[in-house]
Amino acid sequence: MKKPVLTIAGSDPSGGAGIQADLKALSANSVFGMSVLTSITAQNTCGVSSVFHLPSSIIQAQLDAIFSDIPVKTIKTGMLATTEIIKTVSHTLATQNIEHLVVDPVMVAKGGHRLLEDEAISALKDTLCPQATLITPNIHEAEVLSGITIKTLAEARNAAKIIHQLGCQHVLIKGGHLHEQPGTDLLYDGRFFRMFKADYIQTKNTHGTGCTLASAIAAELTKGKPMADAIEAAKTYTTEAIRHGFSLGQGHGPTDHFYFLPK
Repeated sequence: MKKPVLTIAGSDPSGGAGIQADLKALSANSVFGMSVLTSITAQNTCGVSSVFHLPSSIIQAQLDAIFSDIPVKTIKTGMLATTEIIKTVSHTLATQNIEHLVVDPVMVAKGGHRLLEDEAISALKDTLCPQATLITPNIHEAEVLSGITIKTLAEARNAAKIIHQLGCQHVLIKGGHLHEQPGTDLLYDGRFFRMFKADYIQTKNTHGTGCTLASAIAAELTKGKPMADAIEAAKTYTTEAIRHGFSLGQGHGPTDHFYFLPK
């Protein structure tokens, strides 16, 4: 039996990011993906045009339906756009025996559309971050969470220390937009740093890479890998998914979550 992993996130109808990317990445990494939907976006490869946030009551009902029936030890969160949604998710997870919580603090879509309300940032810091086994901000998100500008690895280290003080066990700052050594991710566990390097692939087809990486890490954690090994495996998988990405539409195309299957 495949181990279940639950993703709690928003929907991307174009299939490149959000719940859709999460489920593909989870399946590709040999776990059983389940989903709780928080928001419905109208988006394509060019950007987000509209967003509808589901009422907290239906989000709560989805969570209750899962937890009342299926033992879930690993959760991955993505787009949690409002204070109410964050608190609903956080309070529910606090009542469960969760072993791994991977928080991808989704804030802005590639096209610039804000996916996290400004007033919800405090709720993210105060409620969800302290519950997280791992938080996976990109450079922009790490700047918001830490309050400092990040252009170098030294600044990324400082930001990781600040974010770790929010209460999470591990911080992984993704370096795809890092000016110095782009593509280098930085892990901090409160004591030690570890860098994860991979080929930096020049391509516009990177839609949903953050969702994909966080979901792949969650899959590896639930299969029993230690944190560093889970990140290493997930980064290798995500890099190859990017390498095999393809154009779809007129904007940022998706990665190929199943690049390893026969064409």
